[in-house]
Amino acid sequence: MNQELVRQVWRRAAGRCEYCRLPAAAYPLPFHVDHIVAQQHGGPTSLENLALACLHCNRHKGPNIAGRDPVTGEIVRLFHPRQDQWTEHFAWTGAEMVARTAIGRVTVQVLAVNDPDFLAAREALVAERAFPLH
Repeated sequence: MNQELVRQVWRRAAGRCEYCRLPAAAYPLPFHVDHIVAQQHGGPTSLENLALACLHCNRHKGPNIAGRDPVTGEIVRLFHPRQDQWTEHFAWTGAEMVARTAIGRVTVQVLAVNDPDFLAAREALVAERAFPLH
């Protein structure tokens, strides 16, 4: 992946994880340029298929493109930062990311966004005003 493409992804994301919205400047662990649809599933290395992801979200997402909805049991695709509006699928209750749709529920579950340790880190960042929830 060339450096100009990486810069474009960072610029478009405004330095925030495109899944959990965590700002890179407030978190000590590295952020990655993620293939939204993994290369092994035919996803290209193009600006339209790349998203900025924090280490936590990137590790949990892996090559997944879908998951099982914890409410219905159906297979549902994950949130796609290029096709979906974040606010349509998610909202904040304090530092907890809550799902508004099946896509949101599956994404929160697969990416383990509200894992206790990750939630505690977000709570600390919110308390320090380093993580604006908007």
